Amino acid sequence: MFGFDDIEYASLSDVGVRRSHNQDSLATLPATDLEQWRIRGHVFLVADGMGAHAVGELASKLAADSIPHIYSKHAHEGAIAAIRRAFVEANLCIHNRGQQNREFAGMGTTGTALLLRPEGLWVGHVGDSRCYRIRKGKIEQLSFDHSLVWELARRQNKPPEELLGVPSNVIVRSLGPEPFVQVDVEGPHPIEPGDVYVLCSDGLSGPVTDREIGAVAGVLPPEEACRFLIHLANLQGGPDNITVVAVRVAHPSEKDAASRGGPNPGNAAANPLAGSDALSALKASPGARLVGLVLRFPWPFFLLVLGIALAVIAIYFTAFDIHAEVPAFVGAAVALMAGLGGLMLQSVRERHEESNPAEQPRPLNVYRQTDCTVDDVVLERLQLARTTLEERIRERNWQADGNAVQYHLQVAESLRKRGDRQAAFRELCRAVLHLMDAIGRQRNKEESFKPLYDQTPLEADVKGAP
Repeated sequence: MFGFDDIEYASLSDVGVRRSHNQDSLATLPATDLEQWRIRGHVFLVADGMGAHAVGELASKLAADSIPHIYSKHAHEGAIAAIRRAFVEANLCIHNRGQQNREFAGMGTTGTALLLRPEGLWVGHVGDSRCYRIRKGKIEQLSFDHSLVWELARRQNKPPEELLGVPSNVIVRSLGPEPFVQVDVEGPHPIEPGDVYVLCSDGLSGPVTDREIGAVAGVLPPEEACRFLIHLANLQGGPDNITVVAVRVAHPSEKDAASRGGPNPGNAAANPLAGSDALSALKASPGARLVGLVLRFPWPFFLLVLGIALAVIAIYFTAFDIHAEVPAFVGAAVALMAGLGGLMLQSVRERHEESNPAEQPRPLNVYRQTDCTVDDVVLERLQLARTTLEERIRERNWQADGNAVQYHLQVAESLRKRGDRQAAFRELCRAVLHLMDAIGRQRNKEESFKPLYDQTPLEADVKGAP
């Protein structure tokens, strides 16, 4: 079933270059069967703790342990209710733990959860860890940073980059410091084959640009993308703990669909994430469709009109002394009572739907969109980065797998000559990844390098910023 066994994911967390211990935590809880997929879906989470004496590490671990567990217990109540409950209860748990020990006072953590469910993608979010979607050459930020600079930017209706003199690391909302917390719940976003989703702490989104994240995660498998992005953040200074979770939604092939007895994946009905109502309608028998039409008919209004008509007829019979007024009055009373009862039931149902927003259409927010297509400029900068890394390795007499590097470089050059920039970029990333792995194994913690993409970050056309 698409969306259940056709995803690939990986996760990685690193202490960074300048920190002594890692206060980030993560959780991955994929559905292992169709029943779990139907009820709760796939769950992924990143938490970035804050606080002295390593209490941030405790806060983030509490969030990573409790949020997926609480959500799973209440997933049958609907996505919104379950997500909110999970975050609210996790917040109270962290807050209470902070009240038990003076050294734990003020402990807190961010929390960003990604949920892939049959109806689409949901994001539960508090803090400035981020959720990205990479689709068709664009990287889109699906979560709003609860930071001072982003809040001021929203109030002034400006992109955050235009605000000068505002510290970027001041968080205005997190899990733990207060007994109550406001939780952002976004969704359901439609899921498409080929989508890539990235959860990360600000240890990645700070030193690495959105375009770099999108270009790398868009071409590499999740496991390689996580390693590359961690190395990239460390090579650009590694000022904070770095955590990344990458999830790729596969393209279901016709062969796979046929082996599962499913329809052609090129057909929209093959994807239950795109909505199963149309498929059910196509498969319904004429009798079932007739029942559906009957159920959708506005019976309460029809019965009210019928009751009024029978009452008028009964009055007519009474006026002209026709001895049929009693059945007419009885029929009018029954029809009017049934119509009023139907209206009351409809009102109760509408109030129930209003109290359960998970069933209602919701606005979908994309807070920032950046082009991350691979062009010749990106390829040239990555080649420059590769040359720089090779020089550093030679200067320090470190060991690297030169054969593997040369192999990927040759494949990349061949693909580039054929005009396949994306595939060439993928092979070039793999060549650079071998160099990064070598540096990561042998470098001293105090060492740092210049940014991988030279001194100037990749420029990006930013749209839709708050």
